[in-house]
Amino acid sequence: MRHVLDEIRPADAQKNSCPIRDVLDRIGDQWSLLVLATLNPGVKRFSQLEREIGDISKQMLSKTLRRLEQDGFVAREVHAEVPPRVEYRLTALGRSFLEPMRALIRWAEANQAAIVAARRGAQ
Repeated sequence: MRHVLDEIRPADAQKNSCPIRDVLDRIGDQWSLLVLATLNPGVKRFSQLEREIGDISKQMLSKTLRRLEQDGFVAREVHAEVPPRVEYRLTALGRSFLEPMRALIRWAEANQAAIVAARRGAQ
């Protein structure tokens, strides 16, 4: 029996980790999309990101930036100054994700009311 995901994932995904799950687990957390969107206009320092995002803790911002850097979405550059200046920017991979991210945001905005209504109906 064919699985519905067989049409959108490669055949080797069944043998290895699923690419959809792997990517969505990383960018689908509470903060990653906000960090990526905030970096969209250009280079930002840690304190700028913290200020613009607002309700994220320093620890969570640091963890999110580390994960996005590990996955190749964000580049971190340390300038040898006193005190050290650290800047973050989107990589080519990070920029390539902006359009699918915008589509997801548009879909969520267009469908949030229907989802909330469905949740209320299911209770």
